[in-house]
Order: sequence, then structure tokens, then C-alpha cells
Amino acid sequence: MLRPTESEALTNVHAVLQLCAAGRLRCSEKTFRPSAATVTAVAGALQQGDFYPDEPIAAFAWPLLVQAGGLARLEGGRLQLTPKGRKALSDAPEKAIRQIWTRWPQHAPIDEFSRVDQIKGQRTTNVLTAAKPRRQAVAAALACCPSEEWVSIDELFATIRKEGPPLTIARSERALWRLYIEDPQYGSLGYEGFGDWPIVEGRYTLAVLFEYAATLGLVDVEYTAAARARDDFRHLWGADWLDALSRYDGLLAVRLNPLGAYAAGLAASYEPPARATPERGIQVLANFDVVATADLPVADAIVLDAYAGRTSDRVWALSAVSLLAAADTGRSIEDLRSFLTERAVHDVPATVRTLLDDVAARTRQVRDLGMRRIIECADVAVATLLAQDRALRAHCTRIGDRHLLLAPGGEDKVRTAMRKLGYALGPGV
Repeated sequence: MLRPTESEALTNVHAVLQLCAAGRLRCSEKTFRPSAATVTAVAGALQQGDFYPDEPIAAFAWPLLVQAGGLARLEGGRLQLTPKGRKALSDAPEKAIRQIWTRWPQHAPIDEFSRVDQIKGQRTTNVLTAAKPRRQAVAAALACCPSEEWVSIDELFATIRKEGPPLTIARSERALWRLYIEDPQYGSLGYEGFGDWPIVEGRYTLAVLFEYAATLGLVDVEYTAAARARDDFRHLWGADWLDALSRYDGLLAVRLNPLGAYAAGLAASYEPPARATPERGIQVLANFDVVATADLPVADAIVLDAYAGRTSDRVWALSAVSLLAAADTGRSIEDLRSFLTERAVHDVPATVRTLLDDVAARTRQVRDLGMRRIIECADVAVATLLAQDRALRAHCTRIGDRHLLLAPGGEDKVRTAMRKLGYALGPGV
């Protein structure tokens, strides 16, 4: 199969961010890996589905990629959008993809080699090299590929080994003996030595290319079923019963596309392919109902779920309460306005526009200034003395008779000024 990935990745990144915004994605707080339910949810939101119907690759990678890119973080086991992630929802998707790829080598939550799970012994202490230089080595080799030309995997392997930065998985020859297939004694990879590069380093490279670079839309891919796609491991003890050494064995060739060149810093700008106009598949009614007149993409349904209450399979009800609840989670009313305008069969009714205007105005009436510290004084005289001090009043606001509100970042200066007045604030609560 030949699969261009650029257009679908530009759509998928926003779909995954919508899933995060809806609180639908969970990952282990210990391993950062997505749960099975999360992988299923992401697979259902991908524009063209995953690369294989029964083997999660892109669906597994996306929750890790948005963490690496600083677009989402784990809070209580659930992925929540960061301020950068919320901005990315309304920004050009290629910017989010470039940010992810730039940050991924240093901030990836897991070691990609762990996904080559037929090779055991990886968790043993001091066996594997640091992951960051390995990621950089593969990324550097990818950046050296001729733009928009197909490069076979074996050609890319040769380039990495001959010209790229060193790529080594095992820390030493002794460490290589700790890696094995099936049995730690008879199946040790130490018997092969460091010369059998495609088995270990090659599989790591395949994992990075297929699960991360292709998922992000940086390379188009030519691939087939993993089973019996490569036979370079058949000589290994315990491997004769395996159909494939990794789920990535079916990757045959890659092609660096314009999005990949932009993300890798090889192009200063990026002109995305013509994006299809969103299908006008909803009808917005004057009674505040939103009705799906066609099957909606998963990401569109997620947006409606965030702003409105679902009253049936194809109907959502907008209300001031539902819109304010969405705003409380960081959703923008203007984003919903644009969404409805682009996808509605007819013009958005005046009643709905008025509701959106009213709620948008209400969200501007109050503002969260974040956490503040409060100083309680023993009596009014002490509060007055402190509030009127020239050094303190720039960092304190008096509230009530006996309390002062500290400005953010001013605690050290407040403590210094109070000591000069003969007071000590003491440790914080």
C-alpha cells in the first residue's frame, strides 16, 4: 500500500486535541502509555483510520506525541490541554506538528524501542543507551532524505550506518547479551554481536519512522503486512515461530513530503495542500437545537458534545448553561461560532447568534487571576501600618480590616520589608 500521510495528519492532530479537550484520553501516570480505551477512541477519530486495522500504530502514538509536544499533560491519569494545546486548536495544524517534532527527541514519554516487544530484556538496568541521541540520529537521517523522493528502508539503513550520527541501542557488548528473543540464555542477541545492525538498531529505526514520523505526516509510506515482510531475523534462536520481529516490519519505503521538510526545519514556510471545505452536515434551529443532517466526523461530534447537551443520536441542545460550562473548561465561544457558520446548512438563526453574543460577553465580565496569598494581621493597626509602608504597598492590596493580598512574585520583597518594620511572616501555610 502507498499512503500519503500529510493531509490526514493535519486533520488528525486537531481531532486528537479535541479528544484531549473533552477529557476522553487516559494514560498511565507511571508509564505515560495510553489505555486500551484511549487507543480505541483515537483510532475512531483518525481520518483514514490506522495503518493496520488490527494493530494500533498511529492510535497508540498520538497520545504520546501531544504529551511530547507540550500540547497536553497528564492530570489524574487524564490528558488535559495545556495553554499551548488550546492555542493549537485554533491555529494552523502544521505549526502544532512542527512543535511536536521539534520537542519530541527530548520530551518523548517512552523509549520507542520498548514497542519492539519481541526483543526482551530491555528493562534490565544499564542495558539501553539514552533515547534522545537515538531519536536525533533517526531524525537527522530523515532530514537528509531527498524531498519528495522514495527511499527504500534498506537504503535508509545504509545511510544511517555510513553517514549519520552513531545509532546504538545496547550500551556495550555485555549489555547486548542481556537482550534476547524467547529465552535469555539461548536466544541472547549477544551471539550475533554488534554486526547485526538491522535486528536491533534497524527495528528501532522502523518504529520511529512508522509510529512517529508517519503518524505526524512527515513521510509518506509504502508498506505491506508485517508478517513475513522481512526475513533477516530467521537465523536467530527462538525466532523461527515468529511471523515478524516487530509490528513495523512491513514498512518498505518512505518519502519525505513538504510537511516533513517544514517540520525538520528544511523549509522556512509551508503551503498546505488544499483543504476540503467542511461538509455542511448540521442544521442550527431557532430553538437552539443543532441537528446532524449527515454522519458527522468524530471530531465534529466531540465539539458539539463540548458546547451542548446531546438529546438524541443526532440532536444537541445549546443553552447558556452548556456554553458557560464549555467556557469554564477553556473553550472559546468564538470557536463555536466559526464551527457552526462553516458547517450549518443554512445561516445560523438570530436567536442563536444572540445567545452566543450574550454568553461571550458574560465570559469577559470576570477573570481568573490565579492563586494569591493572603496575610492576616492581628489587629487593624498592624494592617494599616503594613498597607501604608512605601516598600510594601507596591506588593500588597488591603482587603477588609485585617488582611493583605500579596501580588504574585512579590513574597520575597514583602518578607524583607516586613523584617525592617519588625515583623516576620513565618513559613507559608
